Amino acid sequence: MAKRKSSQNPRWGKAPWKVAFRPKRRSLPDEVDFVVVGGGFTGLSAAAYLRKLAPERPVLLLEAGSLGNGASGRTGGMALDDTAAGKLPGLGNVLAAYRKILRDLRVHADLSLPGVWELGRGGAAPSLEAHGTKLSFRKHSPISWNDSGNLRIVRKVPGGTVDPGKVVSGLARAAEASGARIIEHAEVREIEFADPLRLRVDLRRDGRIEKKWVRASRVLLATNAGALELAGIPRSAEPKLTFAVATAPLTRAQIAALGLADGHPFYTVDLPYLWGRLFGGNRVIFGSGLVPAFGNSLRPKPLRAERHRLWHGLERFDARKGESEERLRSLEQRVRRLHPVLKSVRITHRWGGPILITRNWLPVFRRHPKSPNVLVLGGFSGHGVALSVYLGRWAAEILLGKRALPRWTEGRDARF
Repeated sequence: MAKRKSSQNPRWGKAPWKVAFRPKRRSLPDEVDFVVVGGGFTGLSAAAYLRKLAPERPVLLLEAGSLGNGASGRTGGMALDDTAAGKLPGLGNVLAAYRKILRDLRVHADLSLPGVWELGRGGAAPSLEAHGTKLSFRKHSPISWNDSGNLRIVRKVPGGTVDPGKVVSGLARAAEASGARIIEHAEVREIEFADPLRLRVDLRRDGRIEKKWVRASRVLLATNAGALELAGIPRSAEPKLTFAVATAPLTRAQIAALGLADGHPFYTVDLPYLWGRLFGGNRVIFGSGLVPAFGNSLRPKPLRAERHRLWHGLERFDARKGESEERLRSLEQRVRRLHPVLKSVRITHRWGGPILITRNWLPVFRRHPKSPNVLVLGGFSGHGVALSVYLGRWAAEILLGKRALPRWTEGRDARF
């Protein structure tokens, strides 16, 4: 199988992850049982399990760009338990299921689950104390940084880290090996909500565009921030960009001085927000900041002919300019002030990535308002590294009639 370099959108900067998998060159079929739209964690997990659970039924995965081109290939790779809204009824143990899924699909992605440090600030920082919650710091905190106050450990919660590029590659390899047909650069432009469903697809290949209608019995829309109008959730979520930087390799002594020798990733529970992790053993990634994905307006007014193509606004957005560039510069300066070890550290990667923030932080997991045969899944609000893969499997089970929607979402008692 030919490997390829990361095909990430250069306007968003360069992340340190690489997707080392390219699917076989395929033609668009006329009809399949299942179409999965979106080649990130969610869609690839669902495609792999559709074939694993029903190997006799044709599955087609369509990705408008390259696999992992959206949030999945640009995340920081911090795997957290539950959801951004907390533990939901009937959700189950997300991290345990995530580990099992990667093992079952033979995805080797450097998964490590030592726990995650929650950090808080003492001193003059705007903290949770201002919201009525008093922080209780660990008596002996290996982390002690200067960041709008003294940043220290509050507690440890379940979680860890993974290599996102290896997850995308491994899931895609598993899906294709099981018989799923994966086609990149195949954009779904329109869905006719008939029986069977009809998807109008633009396949960009060899400098040309092939336009074709594909029929399907059931469809999973797993595009996250990529196609809000197409998914029928234009007002339920806000697409934004989040940012990160990666340092050059540090010595073991420097890592120990930072309090990161035990390998725990971290995030702050008060403001200003900061998260980070070790990567590759001796480099550190720091992330922070959200800006509207379309500049000053959270919800642009696209041309009438492009109302379902909000992803193109994201693709044209340049993280190297304007407010985004300022956020990246500010983050880099902030990192250098955290600890003397970081004062002159070299920054090797700067990047941004799309994130879909939902109302009440709940994931979107429901049937499309125009058809019960179309399932919509996304909107993990920065909590999707493990959750997206876990719910991708759940979505496959729903599409096959083996499981109902979870109790915390709409239409929970309905089945296909």
